[in-house]
Amino acid sequence: MAPGGPPGGEPPRGAGGTGESPQRPSGKRPRFAKPLTTASLIGWTGLSVILPGAAHLRAGHRRTGYALLGVFAALLVAAAVVGLVVLPGNVGFLTRDSTLTSAVVLAGAGALVWFLLVLSSYVSLRPRRLSGQGQIVSGVAIGLLCVAVMSPFALAASTVLTAKNTANAIFQSSSDNPTVAPVKHDDPWNGRDRVNFLLVGGDGAGNREGIRTDSMTVASVHIPTGNTVMFSLPRNLQHVRFSPESTLGRQFPNGFMRELPNGGLLNEVWQYGEEHPEVVEGKDGQRGPRALMDAIGYTLNLKIDYYALVNMFGFAHLVDAIGGLKIRVDKDVPWGGLYGTAGTIRAGYRTLSGEEALWYGRSRVGSDDFSRMSRQRCVIGAFAQQATPSVVLTNFVKIANVAKKMAKTDIPRELLDPLTELALKVKNARITSLQFVPPEFYSGSPDWRKIRTATVRALRQSERPARRAQAAGVTASPGVSGATPSATTSGGGTATPSGTSSAEQPTPHRTAPQTPHETPTQNGATAKSLSEICGF
Repeated sequence: MAPGGPPGGEPPRGAGGTGESPQRPSGKRPRFAKPLTTASLIGWTGLSVILPGAAHLRAGHRRTGYALLGVFAALLVAAAVVGLVVLPGNVGFLTRDSTLTSAVVLAGAGALVWFLLVLSSYVSLRPRRLSGQGQIVSGVAIGLLCVAVMSPFALAASTVLTAKNTANAIFQSSSDNPTVAPVKHDDPWNGRDRVNFLLVGGDGAGNREGIRTDSMTVASVHIPTGNTVMFSLPRNLQHVRFSPESTLGRQFPNGFMRELPNGGLLNEVWQYGEEHPEVVEGKDGQRGPRALMDAIGYTLNLKIDYYALVNMFGFAHLVDAIGGLKIRVDKDVPWGGLYGTAGTIRAGYRTLSGEEALWYGRSRVGSDDFSRMSRQRCVIGAFAQQATPSVVLTNFVKIANVAKKMAKTDIPRELLDPLTELALKVKNARITSLQFVPPEFYSGSPDWRKIRTATVRALRQSERPARRAQAAGVTASPGVSGATPSATTSGGGTATPSGTSSAEQPTPHRTAPQTPHETPTQNGATAKSLSEICGF
């Protein structure tokens, strides 16, 4: 046996003979990956940003590389499930305070994880093999890449934090406002099939004390379908009544400031409530809305659930934030001063800036209050249609900053989740509109029973399916809702939305209607589609 050889004199493996393993051809060395250049090292590191684990696989760390790819694939699947299955039926979930807080935390964690991923991928490729110049160049490039990778996460966290702060600033908890009912998680609308929102445009300019409510619209939403009727009330509706059991009803049993022949206008109720705590109970900032909701609710025989006030001058900034409003202008609208010296909004299909949209809805040059009301509801409708989710998300920070300064509401924070779901339903439903203006309704001496009857008709027509509406003789165009005669009860009173007879309801005193003056905005008691009225 040769010294050091295997027992039995067998030849060593690899030296020939029986049982020897395959040998590499003589003179050839093992094959290794080519050394990375500076550019390729930066490229593989960059690839790992969108395909985690790629750089580790290139460096030969297969277990780490495959593990990173597996985790990334699992995250993509989870994101797809959330986006395609969970969110479509639970969009309101995104507005919850806990969800927004979690999103901020996740965005911060994502920024840190991707920063460490880039750094780990760079180190695994052994940049020390590069020349000194290559190490400097690659280090600077990877540093910039880390900043670029973390920026989207920082932007997302900032945007979500802005959304959270804005929502909490505008929508207060129900515990802070005793005038609103607590929100039940399992039944946020308290078993109702209709909710009524009072939308107020407040004229709170710097040269005027208090708030003058020049635009007042009730949006009555049918919760199961999202079909909505918008009731526009003129600012000069005179001597409105209040519910008899309220302090305002006892203070003005014959109507608001009935002793003033030319006073007692609807747009003065808010400020009166704020200035007279001995008549209207509540904290500062709550008495005005409470008084106006009482007056309008009793006028329409509807329970006004919530209100939202928008400063008219702030509205201009909001329109600018979404890039303007596209509106059909029926005829030239001059604005500014008594004679429209500031400018003219020309007839035709226009994209109005914030200032133009504001004055399009406010100008009375060459027209009257009722023409202005008609333009205002078109502005509101145009904004509701054109402020799509994509537009809002694109301009979210600007919109949020403006909304925080210009909006005020008693809608509780806890209701924001179901309210978001309802708003998406409304966006795809029928929206009709009814104005209480001459010649059908005279604001100087209102026929209160006629207003209530028209309200009932519009609400019932809104709830009918489209085919039934057409069979009843309504204009056969999408989204149009007409009026049909209201049902009457056996007692002879008109049936109300709550199912009770108006004869059983406290009905305001009916005064003899005076002969109305013709206006450019003639409107019957039929609720019409905003698309038909405004030409969207």
